[in-house]
Amino acid sequence: MSRLEGKVAVITGGASGMGAAMVKRFVAEGARVISTDINTSDGERVASEAGAQFMQQDTSNQARWKEVIGAATDTFGRLDILVNNAGIVTGKSVEEVDLETWHTVLGINLTGVMLGCQNAIAAMKENPGGSCGSIINIASTTAFTAVPNDIGYTAAKSGVRMMTRSIAVHCGQQGYNIRCNNIVPGAIHTGIIDAASAEMPGIVEHLATISPLNRIGQGEDIAGAAVYLASDDAGFVTGSDLSVDGGCLAVHPGY
Repeated sequence: MSRLEGKVAVITGGASGMGAAMVKRFVAEGARVISTDINTSDGERVASEAGAQFMQQDTSNQARWKEVIGAATDTFGRLDILVNNAGIVTGKSVEEVDLETWHTVLGINLTGVMLGCQNAIAAMKENPGGSCGSIINIASTTAFTAVPNDIGYTAAKSGVRMMTRSIAVHCGQQGYNIRCNNIVPGAIHTGIIDAASAEMPGIVEHLATISPLNRIGQGEDIAGAAVYLASDDAGFVTGSDLSVDGGCLAVHPGY
């Protein structure tokens, strides 16, 4: 349990679900972690339990990104890993979505990811010993297969997927030793799923049927994939989509 020994990581959306699982696993693997979230109470609790530091953050706020990344470099002297995990859903189709909601979901799920990458690259270029780092963006199976009742989420996650490739190629061509990859989760048991269960009993059981493995994913499934991409074992992996979806994208919809 030392694959990230000595590395410094910033993980957004660390208060619950996949983010909380990644915060705990990264610390267990030896990383020094700053966890951020807009949810201060749960974020502080998770960080305290894991042995991480916590900062409140709205990822759509450009100035706050500079403060978060600056805290990492000021405190630890470097930045090795950024995980752009924070995100929201809307549940609104093209006929239902209003402009304020549209701007909010794209601001957090897409623009916020870009701002994180931009600020992380600037810091990673200045790492002692030369530029290096791993950026991990959390995309979604909705980047491949659309969700009709959430146009904003679908559009944002599709954008994240291709933005990651653009960033990966740019960093490579500029000679930076900075990798950028996507994790593509399927249905993962998070707080969002728990909230939906109150209104839609049986949703967890339904989502389990989407995967050939006949189960819903757990935050720890995503955390394990993130550790790999953050580690030196993935030193030749960039611009990729690592699907952690229980095989749901592999199945023809007729089967």
